[in-house]
Amino acid sequence: MTLHRRHLLAAPALIAPLSAQAQANWPERTIRITIGFPAGSVTDSLMRNLLEPLTRELGQTVIIDNRPGGNGVVGTMAVKNAAPDGYNQAILSVTNGALNTYLVRNLPYDPIKDFAHTGFLAEAPYLLVVPASSPAHSVADLVELAKQRPGGLTFSHGNFSALIGSEMLCRMTGTRMLAVPSRGGPEALTEVLAGRIDSTLTDFASGLAQVREGRVRALGVTSKTVFPLAAEIPPIANAVPGYELIVWFGLAAPLGTPAPVVARFNEALAKVLAQPDTREKLGRLGYAPRSMPPEQWRDFLQSQITVLSQLARDIGLEPS
Repeated sequence: MTLHRRHLLAAPALIAPLSAQAQANWPERTIRITIGFPAGSVTDSLMRNLLEPLTRELGQTVIIDNRPGGNGVVGTMAVKNAAPDGYNQAILSVTNGALNTYLVRNLPYDPIKDFAHTGFLAEAPYLLVVPASSPAHSVADLVELAKQRPGGLTFSHGNFSALIGSEMLCRMTGTRMLAVPSRGGPEALTEVLAGRIDSTLTDFASGLAQVREGRVRALGVTSKTVFPLAAEIPPIANAVPGYELIVWFGLAAPLGTPAPVVARFNEALAKVLAQPDTREKLGRLGYAPRSMPPEQWRDFLQSQITVLSQLARDIGLEPS
């Protein structure tokens, strides 16, 4: 008897689905958003600004559960294995939603097949910054310096997407710079602030604050067009046609979550993201809120998996 009971508890597929009445009344208790990255991370900061308005809109408390580890794998798996009732959801980002599919051998989840895609949250570009003392005042200047000193310039990176973005810039301009890994985006930016590294692609909000204080110089944004939250900074694509790299965030529940529950959450999220105070708060963090129906979010995710995996291959990153 004990053995059978243990098997039942360990098998998410055997959990009874929500009844029609439960679906109609959803939500009736706390909703947990699992983040596979530490408290204080970019992903964490974004979601914390949505907790209060989501709680008001849904009529139930929304909380965060930080489960860092394995480039987001630990937290993502916790939600994959949860009951498919909408009360447990995960944030999917560029890392755990797309790049892991290529970079992590034997990834224990599929971001498309193992989840119901409940809603998109926001997107933002990176900022390309150099030390305030740098002779480079534009992307063209930086490219020219790199051509004059092949392999002599450095760039720091705190994650795979920033590494891909910098290597992509090198490939598209026929230049070569030395990649210097850091323990996260803040450290990568600190190295540039100190003048020890020649450039980095940094989180938009953190970088913009340093730019406006005159501590680093922004050469461009990685969005294809002008980013409205910093219209004074030109897109890198102005100097390097076709260049683009966007970071993004969305939510997903376990596969099998009932469609009415997904629709209810997606509707509430869209209302929250449209609220002026929410847009202002996220804007201060450097994010452009954007809502999508579940199907569109799923298609967007699939396209990003394809694009980012190919970029990782192109710059020679190997799965591990």
